[in-house]
Amino acid sequence: MSHKDITGFGAPITDKRDLVEFLEQGCKPPEDWRIGTEHEKFAYRLDDLRPLEYGGPCGVRALLEGLTRFGWQPAMEGENIIALVKPNHSSITLEPAGQVELSGAPLDNIHQTCDEVGTHLRQVKALAGELGIGFLGLGYNPKWPTTEIPWMPKARYAIMRDYMPKKGTMGLEMMQGTCTVQVNLDFSSEFVMVQMFRIALALQPIATAIWANSPFKEGQPSGYLSYRSHIWTDTDPDRCGTLPMVFEDGFGFERYVDWVLDVPMYFVYREGKYIDASGQSFRDFLNGKLPALPGQAPTLTDWADHLTTVFPEVRLKRYLEMRGADGGPWKRLCALSAFWTGLLYDQAAREAAWEMIKDWTAEEHETLRREVPRLALNTPFRDTSVGDMALDVLEISHMGLCHRKCLDGVGRDETHFLSPAFNTVEAGMTPAEEILAAFDRRWEGSVDPVFREYAY
Repeated sequence: MSHKDITGFGAPITDKRDLVEFLEQGCKPPEDWRIGTEHEKFAYRLDDLRPLEYGGPCGVRALLEGLTRFGWQPAMEGENIIALVKPNHSSITLEPAGQVELSGAPLDNIHQTCDEVGTHLRQVKALAGELGIGFLGLGYNPKWPTTEIPWMPKARYAIMRDYMPKKGTMGLEMMQGTCTVQVNLDFSSEFVMVQMFRIALALQPIATAIWANSPFKEGQPSGYLSYRSHIWTDTDPDRCGTLPMVFEDGFGFERYVDWVLDVPMYFVYREGKYIDASGQSFRDFLNGKLPALPGQAPTLTDWADHLTTVFPEVRLKRYLEMRGADGGPWKRLCALSAFWTGLLYDQAAREAAWEMIKDWTAEEHETLRREVPRLALNTPFRDTSVGDMALDVLEISHMGLCHRKCLDGVGRDETHFLSPAFNTVEAGMTPAEEILAAFDRRWEGSVDPVFREYAY
């Protein structure tokens, strides 16, 4: 759910209040709330299953150039196409190792969201047949080590690539090997934002468990059902995690701004170029003391860029981003959007979800964050399990979707999009466990068949 209206926010700012007001401007009345869905997928060559290079006859650039036939306009960095855009604020972008991401338009309901995802997949599959490539929806690359995965020619990624190993052991794995599906939702006030943020952050491990879909690393079981989620536990402690402050009294827009101000920067974008400011302070920037640009003050565009470089499980921009789920097949992408929309866009559902999580401690939040990537639905919690809690949460989401009464052309509401999630939890088997069973049996210890059986 991209917000392109920051373009032109070029006036220098020196007051923290401007940064707070930038977030406050995201507040919208409920009738104007929209749903944005982003999903990433691995692109690979059909002949040898290797990730795509940027160039060449079947490379990422050829894919992007081919997609322009569907009305997408290229966005350039130097001589390289690095994204595609449309006037409805949707875009197709590249993750560091060529993972292809659809950032969807802000839409009214899940019916539209699922149509958008389906249209996008039909377009990329039309190109796939011509180029001899395939697309895979998993949370982590199941076969290739990072040493054999290419990098895309985006300057911001070069800065991050150099900085990541200084802060955690798995930052480069995050950049090169992961794919996620993300849901972006609006809020009406600071109070509602805080309520949504707390619910979403507490229940993010539940979503991680239901959508766990990354059990392999370099062709073998990793010991985790969501290895993608595990990677985020040691990517960069300055900018990742469960954010205990969100549950503290007094949390709001200003408290979040204070936290982001203290997250070290990556870069500043000036005149078409990324300037390395890694490890430097946005607070110093606000005071005209940034070493990378001495004497200069930031703009709101700089602030919007900096907001994209923090990676908690739920991220606040001028909307909230739910970031905890592994990539997966088409129906499960739609299911995640339905899951969070039902939980957060209905007041009764929010109240029920808050009753469920209001007395969880910071230690319990952290334990769920640490254990769910390994055990998923089987993670113990108090006198129950994540699997049992997941059923309760799905029922709350189902109620919220019922209350929305958003019908398609044949009279169905949005609740049917939750079916894949209900099926997973009721069976007690995540997508990761299904793939592991196939690996042990019919695939005879090889991950190669996943590229055939689980391709889009």
